[in-house]
Amino acid sequence: MTLIKSISGFRGTIGGKPGNNLTPLDIVKFTAAFAHQIRKKATDEKVKVVVGRDARVSGPMLSQLVTGTLQSMGVDVVDLGLATTPTTEMAVIDHKAQGGIILTASHNPAQWNALKLLNEKGEFISASDGKELLDLVDKDEFNFNTYDKLGKVSTNHNSGDTHIRQVLDLPLVDVEAISKAKFKVAIDCVNSVGGVVLPKLLMELGVDEVIELYCTPNGLFPHNPEPLPENLTEISKVIKEQGADLGFVVDPDVDRLAIVSEDGTMFGEEYTLVAVADYILSNTKGNTVSNLSSSLALRDITLKHGGKYATAAVGEVNVVEKMKETNAIIGGEGNGGVIYPELHNGRDALVGIALFLTHLAKSGMKCSELRKTYPEYVISKNKLELSESTNVDAILESVKQKYSDKKLILIDGVKIEFENEWVHLRKSNTEPIIRIYSESSNKEKADRLAGEIIQVIKSLS
Repeated sequence: MTLIKSISGFRGTIGGKPGNNLTPLDIVKFTAAFAHQIRKKATDEKVKVVVGRDARVSGPMLSQLVTGTLQSMGVDVVDLGLATTPTTEMAVIDHKAQGGIILTASHNPAQWNALKLLNEKGEFISASDGKELLDLVDKDEFNFNTYDKLGKVSTNHNSGDTHIRQVLDLPLVDVEAISKAKFKVAIDCVNSVGGVVLPKLLMELGVDEVIELYCTPNGLFPHNPEPLPENLTEISKVIKEQGADLGFVVDPDVDRLAIVSEDGTMFGEEYTLVAVADYILSNTKGNTVSNLSSSLALRDITLKHGGKYATAAVGEVNVVEKMKETNAIIGGEGNGGVIYPELHNGRDALVGIALFLTHLAKSGMKCSELRKTYPEYVISKNKLELSESTNVDAILESVKQKYSDKKLILIDGVKIEFENEWVHLRKSNTEPIIRIYSESSNKEKADRLAGEIIQVIKSLS
């Protein structure tokens, strides 16, 4: 089955049978349920939803289905066309809409697409709203409007430009410093919507020269679109051959940011947030948040600047909630997701680029030199496949008991904290798998820690 329903939205592969894949019938049903939920909560009779999409081949088809369904539910639509996830989030606020839908499967391959759902604050819907929505979908509890009460559609294809202007207006983005540095920057936008906004952003920031890789927004991904080191070999080679100062790589919906140094080495997806936080905290005292599977380096940098660090369950909505609770001024996830509330409460590669370039320009260092100023940690990512009959919850409970003398965090699976290393166990909601992330000061130690936990699990299963 390649249709996944979750509290944050719906995703699947295009085509196939309804209920098993992301088909037109499923798209209409999901959209109608979301529209019903929004209308039920709205205080005004008129309800508005913003719709944006990445450049996937299936995007125009999904957009037509979603827009038509929203209209049929009496919802007005603001169609952004091609728009990044953070752009769509911000547009919900700018248009005073009651919600938003982003058509993107993020880092998944081209055959996938998804509906990601936003509330009136431009943030991903809460767990409680997500559960209610899944119940509406299962029960078909929605009614379509008559011909005289259909919603209207308006377009705004300049939302990316608005987003860029708001980034440039941030007090800690220093265009003059970036311009004086005369940076030569390579970018890889995997032929998605990043190819529309990143060249514009870099030009407005005063970057001297931009080397564009895969900036045609046709949805034909030239490589696996997840910005991991094994997928970034081409930009690494180009940076070295053409003497670029650094490179930026984004995923198809531009909420994750990977950085490549001038020598072709990976800055490290975990360290995108660390570097940006270092710059923010050096200018503004405050707190930080990242999810449980993110690096301890953010903790170290936060404490160095006199702030407090907190962790949240995995998932952007959980990180945002914790950031609000702790008044964090910067936060995010270790997959290259930077959340800067001064702009908006969502992962945003555009603001990450602007803040990182300012930081790099003011540091006077090369990119690789800046990376060496941060605490060195390495995360080992593993998964353990179990039999269908395995009681995964029972195994996690046994692990918890075995390590009861250690500091345990139980808000999202089981995280065991040691002196300066940790291991985090999370179960899959769709298959008998336990994901095991561990971190230590080097790869060997992180792998060893993961191996020890894997052996413990095998002895219990």
